[in-house]
Amino acid sequence: MPFIKALVAACLGVSSVIALAQEAPDGDARRGQKLFVADGCYQCHGYQGQGSNAGSKLAPNPLPYAAMAVLVRQPRARMPAYSSTILPDQDLADIHAYLATIPRAKAVDDIPLLRGARSTLP
Repeated sequence: MPFIKALVAACLGVSSVIALAQEAPDGDARRGQKLFVADGCYQCHGYQGQGSNAGSKLAPNPLPYAAMAVLVRQPRARMPAYSSTILPDQDLADIHAYLATIPRAKAVDDIPLLRGARSTLP
């Protein structure tokens, strides 16, 4: 996965080199969670950043802040561009901090009701 993240960051073009050189502002995960909902990110990416048909998976393990900033400011797909006027760098850093707090889902065998479910499936 780190290789894929590095590859995405490397392929984003000349403007990404400038963005990647920027330090990520300190983020506030609680505020980021509120912004993720208020700014409508959840509508495509899901409340937990799990992704959907409309938006890619963002969590757990989000892209590094700088790579995420480039994709938010200059998206390559259906996502609208969010300039720093619309989504300030601090808000983006807070959203990134929120996404970084989302834990991995439990394994099937770690959920008592599902433990052993794989062995009973046809």
